[in-house]
Amino acid sequence: MNLVHVAAMTGVFMLGALTRDQGAVAADAPRQAEQPHAANPILPGYFADPSLVRYEDNNYIYATLDPWGDATLGCWESRDFGNWNYLELNWPTKRACTSPTSQSSKVWAPSVVRAGDGRFFMYVSVGSEVWVGVADRPAGPWRNALGDRPLIPSNYKPGYHMIDAEAFIDEDGQAYLYWGSGWNWTNGRCWAVRLKPDMVTFDGEVHDVTPANYFEAPFLFKHAGRYFLTYSRGRTDQDTYEVRYAVGDSPFGPFVDATNNPLLTTEKSSDVISPGHHAIFIREDRAYLLYHRQSIPFVPTFIGRQTCVDELTFRADGLLEKVTPTHHGAGFLAGLRNRRGDSPNLADPALGASATASGQRAPNAGPERALDDNYATRWAAPTDAKGGWLKIDLGAIRDFTRQEIRFEYPWRTYCYSLETSSDGVNWTKPVAVKDGQAPVGSPVVIRHPARARYLKLVFPESGRGADLAVIEWAVF
Repeated sequence: MNLVHVAAMTGVFMLGALTRDQGAVAADAPRQAEQPHAANPILPGYFADPSLVRYEDNNYIYATLDPWGDATLGCWESRDFGNWNYLELNWPTKRACTSPTSQSSKVWAPSVVRAGDGRFFMYVSVGSEVWVGVADRPAGPWRNALGDRPLIPSNYKPGYHMIDAEAFIDEDGQAYLYWGSGWNWTNGRCWAVRLKPDMVTFDGEVHDVTPANYFEAPFLFKHAGRYFLTYSRGRTDQDTYEVRYAVGDSPFGPFVDATNNPLLTTEKSSDVISPGHHAIFIREDRAYLLYHRQSIPFVPTFIGRQTCVDELTFRADGLLEKVTPTHHGAGFLAGLRNRRGDSPNLADPALGASATASGQRAPNAGPERALDDNYATRWAAPTDAKGGWLKIDLGAIRDFTRQEIRFEYPWRTYCYSLETSSDGVNWTKPVAVKDGQAPVGSPVVIRHPARARYLKLVFPESGRGADLAVIEWAVF
């Protein structure tokens, strides 16, 4: 493929508060996306605008927290690209990234690259401005590279949106930055500038490199001596969001709209709605598109985007093949997500087990969804419930040492108790996780050796049903 890229450990590829209510969905609605063992999405929960780096055999994904961002970012770490662990970053935060020109928008759209000096730089949108963080390692600690000011203030180009910055490092080591969007889903513009070796100083003039049909989310890569500017068009809160691309002979273009656009678009027949805001990476000499799509089923009042991976290939004429979005994901994902944590040879008896619950929010949010090895689905309690419970029947008395629970929102705390039983009638004294003790993260690991057939998570009456949902519950 004649791929040009920075050293593999950089991960930079240069080919060369609302509640989701699914009550309106029919109980018998056939959905390919909701079948067991789907590899897409690759992360449990709602994460958008993903960026990826690889360092010391680990993969790191940084992403916007949905709906519509939060006070910080999501970060995931995985050695095998199948079992991901949620990390809390010390930076960026909305509080730390606020200037006299900041607007109200939250933390969005990170781009992380490794520079020539070995340090990691993060370009992130906070308050409709571009801020830059620097760290020695992907998980941090991070600090603002410019002290208390943004690299690009919100009023840098009046009338346009200063967000979605993406760094590109050419094969000669020269770094560039691309960014820009529009307001009210129109009038998007893309700017590009060469960066000095410090990665935070513009080197020369800023170029307007906006291609046809551009709105936001630029990502540049290089293949066979040509530069491909990929980007998003449309509205992510509708079904019009898509990935397009244009081709040029230099990092500043001019970029000519490809004849086979769009590259990736909505496929309503397979429940893929508004895929976009992507990154591109290499794995074992093959190229892949890392992108978000809307949660299944798409509910316009809830923006809960999920992170997916599909393969990216070239045609004989050097243009990109259209990407078919899938639920099974790229080929290398098959069998990777074994959900076995630190015991890779231990099977999960909860897979294929039966489950019951105190109630469910909608026909397609039943308790069996917490055992289907599919991050697109989950059990959710009724919105108006006060507390609730979720119970697993393993089918026989078994020995186990721990559970791994992937709640709907990894950055929130969930209070609950765990009970076990051999007969479903007599239950052990609860092991409680209360306020002040509840861990944040995904998976949440409960190390509680026991011998039982039944396990039950009980959520206190103080817990709102609207906040109670489990994507996956594994038992080992």
